[in-house]
Amino acid sequence: MCGRYAVTTDPAKLAAEIDAINEVPVPLDPAGDESADDKSAKDESANNEPASAERGTSGRSPGPNYNVAPTTTVMTVVRRHAPDDADDDPALRIRAMRWGLVPPWAREVGKGPLLFNARAESAAEKSSFRSSVKSKRCLVPMDGWYEWKKGPADAKGKPTKVPFFMSPHDGTRLFMAGLWSVWRPKDAARDTPPLLSCSILTTDAVGHLRDIHDRMPLIMPFENWDPWLDPDHTAPAELFAPPSEAIADAIDVREVAPLVNRVANNGPELLEPV
Repeated sequence: MCGRYAVTTDPAKLAAEIDAINEVPVPLDPAGDESADDKSAKDESANNEPASAERGTSGRSPGPNYNVAPTTTVMTVVRRHAPDDADDDPALRIRAMRWGLVPPWAREVGKGPLLFNARAESAAEKSSFRSSVKSKRCLVPMDGWYEWKKGPADAKGKPTKVPFFMSPHDGTRLFMAGLWSVWRPKDAARDTPPLLSCSILTTDAVGHLRDIHDRMPLIMPFENWDPWLDPDHTAPAELFAPPSEAIADAIDVREVAPLVNRVANNGPELLEPV
């Protein structure tokens, strides 16, 4: 699975890096303003929408964050047509979205399961993700992700979980396959800004990554970006398969301090090996 991750770039830098249009507002505090539902969720760690309507956000802007948790506003990469020209060539765009997909048919935000992950092998069969699989696929950039492994019992005999951080050996950025959605309150006016939200796809862990957890986020290599992000066609089935052994072998695994267990802790020290 993928319930926490770290990202150390910002939307403007990312847009320049991948030659994309930055549609994210000026960055604010990455933690943002949280509702009680959002804080509780972190502790537990619409097809045919016009392009102009897709550009709404939750009102918070993402930036560098060493402890990204569900309900945080995060950076995503999409490929979409211009708002006023559906016949143009779609362009890469950086958008801010809530991490935790809200289906278009949901009655309200924060009620029901927190859909921050979706299983790649079955997402197309689920009502919450079916329409997104068809035409709203995205990438979620990150430096790496955290996972927990069962550790020895503590002094009181309680089981412990040891955190690990997975990231590329060479320090390059990862782009995970994701799904996204557009949501508006029921009976909202047409010009009401929508909520954009996303979910990270997970798949069977590969190679040495299985030593930490049996699931991992689905890494999308650059050569597969075009078919994955194509807004006009479904993605080939093979893109939903686990990554190759070569991709998994390029990921470094290191134990980190339990500081990451608390969302309030957010700094480069979270990535330091122990």
